[in-house]
Amino acid sequence: MFDPRDPAFLADPYPAFAALRTDGEVHHHDGLDLKIAVSHAASAAVLRHRGLGRIWTDAQPLERFASFNLLHRNSLLENEPPAHTRLRRVIAGEFGRGHVQRLHPMVARVAESMVDELADTIAADGSADLLQHLAQPLPVAVIAELLGVPVEDGPQLVTWSNAIVKMYEYGLPATGRDAAEQAAADFVDYLRDVVRSAPGGIVRDLMASELSADEVVATAVLLLMAGHEATVNVIGNGVTALLTHRDQWVRLRSDPALLDPAVEELIRFDAPLQLFERTATEEVEIAGARVAKGEKVGALLGAAARDPKVFEDPDRLDIGRTPNAHLGFGMGIHYCVGAPLARVEIAAALAALTARLPDLHLAAEPERRPEFVIRGLRTLPVTV
Repeated sequence: MFDPRDPAFLADPYPAFAALRTDGEVHHHDGLDLKIAVSHAASAAVLRHRGLGRIWTDAQPLERFASFNLLHRNSLLENEPPAHTRLRRVIAGEFGRGHVQRLHPMVARVAESMVDELADTIAADGSADLLQHLAQPLPVAVIAELLGVPVEDGPQLVTWSNAIVKMYEYGLPATGRDAAEQAAADFVDYLRDVVRSAPGGIVRDLMASELSADEVVATAVLLLMAGHEATVNVIGNGVTALLTHRDQWVRLRSDPALLDPAVEELIRFDAPLQLFERTATEEVEIAGARVAKGEKVGALLGAAARDPKVFEDPDRLDIGRTPNAHLGFGMGIHYCVGAPLARVEIAAALAALTARLPDLHLAAEPERRPEFVIRGLRTLPVTV
């Protein structure tokens, strides 16, 4: 069984996933202390089965993690019906009000401006970090516009988000847990100030909805964290994949019509979210494996994305792959409500890069984050 802290595994987990798939669709991982579904069919079943839910358990001790728990108790992601139904109806309604559609020109314009700045830095210094100049700031600028908060606050929001999401990893030391709580507390205080200042965007609309004050804050934090983490890591992982599979970069550069399938393939090829947990609310069976009531089971999305029963030649990057039934945005009632916006951002980044920096290359080996659940990079040095 794989060790989620092993640097060699983190560099390329997919051979380990393939080996697990040959031995069965569901396994118990002692280190993670949960069952993991490694086939596409079993992972999809975990995500869809209504006997498996997102059952939030407060981080302990309660007095130490008050803000972290507040954000998650009131989160769409951590609730099941009827609370989930109510929250999703409101949030999906906001996305359906035209907020995403009106952002299309802005996203393209911001992506092009950021790529121009990336090009200027490369011209001046010989290389630049694509994460710093594009992948990280783009989704932050977009979500700030969407939420109605100052874009100049973006770097601070990212710092808080990065600290909070480390709590989703396994074996986080006490210092990391404390940092996550402090970030959550600071984020809650910030957004309560935003709410009091008569903001615009989605926050204004959420305040006028049936959501409680805590639910408005939790929803804003969720949109920032989920929207930022997914998009920055698809752009980072995806551009790395394209530049190390040069034929696919040239193919995309030569045929902009491949942009939409390329986005889907990059999400599949190196999934930004590798594992998504569920808890059994009753005894269920997944691919012949019994999951007892109260037991946790995870859909190993990275393994599902390389299942040869669903994807022909799954270890090959193919930006024209269709159909592409990846599970990168989930499935069932917890399907990512921000998926359309993430797709817009990723497509805008790729379009700007291929048009403005057609000869882009890696300047050095990218540095990967030493984390398993959320898969991404620390640096992505590029040149021309």
